Amino acid sequence: MSTTETKLLHGVIDPAHSKVQFKVKHLMISNVLGVFREFEGKASMIENDFSSAVVNFSINTASIDTEVADRDAHLKSADFFDVENYPKIEFEGKGMTQKDEDNYELKGNLTIKGVSKPITLSVEFGGLMTDPWGNKKAGFSVTGEINRKDWGMGWNAALEAGGVLVGEKIKLICDVEFAMS
Repeated sequence: MSTTETKLLHGVIDPAHSKVQFKVKHLMISNVLGVFREFEGKASMIENDFSSAVVNFSINTASIDTEVADRDAHLKSADFFDVENYPKIEFEGKGMTQKDEDNYELKGNLTIKGVSKPITLSVEFGGLMTDPWGNKKAGFSVTGEINRKDWGMGWNAALEAGGVLVGEKIKLICDVEFAMS
């Protein structure tokens, strides 16, 4: 291969070096943080040119963990994720638009509870590196925001003083490391 040829890279998420988190307002005054413990993803891209990147990502909804068992059980119920009927959250993205040296925008479709909607995520590229065992890795930080009502998760409780118990906007925070080949 000549030095001017492009190299196609394929990667799978390394779950030991990745984290999928979210946060949502509680009582309109503080944030509740949570994670999904089980997820998988893959990506294909041209080295040093992410404009043709293809990303597929899925989350096991039953793996939600907010460190409060009763809240987790409610989130798994039909009021929110309905894990019995919808065991996966899925994202399919194609092409990243470069915003500056290390920052990109990734557009794709997010499917929750059988509802697919387009979203845009902010992606910070951490770089490519070879680990001490000769494995090529790529790191990304991904953030975004969605409205849970757009995916049929409208449960809430009104507060006596005004406002609601659970905010509508969900902030997504993912730090992922891909094992590349």
